[in-house]
Parts: sequence; structure tokens; C-alpha cells
Amino acid sequence: MDLEHLPPLYAIVDVDVAQSAGYGVAELAERYLVGGARWLQLRAKAAGSRELLAWIDAIQAHVATKDACLIINDRVDVALVSGARGVHVGQDDLPVEAVRRVLRPSAIVGLSTHTPAQVDAAVRLPVSYIAVGPVFATRTKDAAYDAVGCELVRYAAERARPRPVVAIGGITLERAPEVLAAGATAVAIISDLLVGADPEARTRAFVERLPTYRAPDGTV
Repeated sequence: MDLEHLPPLYAIVDVDVAQSAGYGVAELAERYLVGGARWLQLRAKAAGSRELLAWIDAIQAHVATKDACLIINDRVDVALVSGARGVHVGQDDLPVEAVRRVLRPSAIVGLSTHTPAQVDAAVRLPVSYIAVGPVFATRTKDAAYDAVGCELVRYAAERARPRPVVAIGGITLERAPEVLAAGATAVAIISDLLVGADPEARTRAFVERLPTYRAPDGTV
């Protein structure tokens, strides 16, 4: 996937959330893909390496049929051996410079930020995109940071150019256009993709509602 043409929906398959809702991990990823998602992240905080790799292999089989992209949360080692397109790391994970030394040069590397200072630091790093959040209050992300609102999204969008900004945290189908209007390139969604107990239909609703991608300079 060309980061210059990112889709506005970044679907996150959170293992705990998926299993709590009664879905298999690869099954849920497939439903998102069938619904139109083309950018996935697998988030499995407590999984062992063997189990995580098995899920990635299963998801990659679906990803390959849709010209989609799979990013792994945190686990740089597993992303490397699995052939995933890249990794997403947080403030307390392996530093971005170290990640770049491990992964191939073309790998996608995303970094979470939660404050203006963290955004300012991120723009000086070799990241592919900068994530901002939690935008709104949420129960699925760690509660170490308060909701930042669209103000930090605007701040990041201004300073990250030309790199994409991904907004995450408490974003719903109804609020996603507001977040994109604030300058986010994409919205990362976890729980709201399960609203209505039909992940495929909910994903399709996001894809149909969100505007087509616009580059940071406003071009389509």
C-alpha cells in the first residue's frame, strides 16, 4: 500500500475485543476486508509469539486477495518474520530508530502520540505515519492518557506534513467525518466496527460514509 494514497479507515483487530464479541481473530479480519477495509492492524497485547504468528499467517492469506495491508502492533520481531507490511509502536515500546534498524527499509512504521510534545518529537523520527489519541474517551485503549479531542489532531496534521496522521480512540461512525475534517488522514477504529453485530456491514458503512483520501496538501 502506497502511504500517499491511504484509505480513511484503519481497522484494528484487537484480539481481546474480538474474542469477547465471539469472533475468531482471522474471521473478524476477513469480515473487515470483505466490508471494504484495506488497512488492518492486529493488536494482541497478551498473545504468545507462536499464537500471534498463526493469526498473522491466517490474516495474510485474506489480505493477499484484497491488495490490503497488515500492520502488527508492538511486536517488531513477529512483524519481521511474518512478512507483515510493518509495525505500530507506542511511546514505551522499542524506539523508532531501533525498529528501523531491524525492519526492511520499505516497512511501514507508525508511532502513537498523546501530547503536543510527543507529536513534535515524532516528526523528527523516521516514521511512516503519526497516530494521535485517544481523541475521545474509550474503554479499549489504555487509560494512561486523557482524551485529546480534535485539537491535537489539528496540531499533528499541521506539523506532520507530508506524513499521514491517524486518529484513534472513541471514534464512531457518526464522529469520524469530524475527525477527518480536523486534519486526520485516517481514523483507526476498534469497538465501533462491532456495533450492530455485523462487522462486514459496519465496515461497509464506514467506507461509504468517509470521504475519499486527500493528501495533506488537499489534493485527491
